[in-house]
Amino acid sequence: MSDDQTTPADDDSAATPADDAAAPAEEQKPEAADEAEEGKSLTCEECGKDFVFTQGEQEFYEEKGFTPPKRCKECRAAKKAAGRQFTKVTCAGCGKETEVPFVPSGDRPVYCRECFEANKN
Repeated sequence: MSDDQTTPADDDSAATPADDAAAPAEEQKPEAADEAEEGKSLTCEECGKDFVFTQGEQEFYEEKGFTPPKRCKECRAAKKAAGRQFTKVTCAGCGKETEVPFVPSGDRPVYCRECFEANKN
């Protein structure tokens, strides 16, 4: 019986170094998986804040032939909104003042949202 007791003890001591060796490898695998899911960490050239360029975004950008973003989502949205030009016009349907996100050419009527929706149907 002493051999039986010795064998499990030997197995336990043999398993302990193997477990210790396996533990760091297991810890590294989730980090690598998280990194693949999270993507690259980039720095916004506008605000200097770090943001994550996810794996899915990387694949989308590559598929479309785009270069990686230089700005975070907030700064991209702000730049896009700042680029819009709204023009005050008088609605051709009801005559009220409204704003439209383009400069009318003058050759077609311009409507407020309500009149546009009513004319669309």
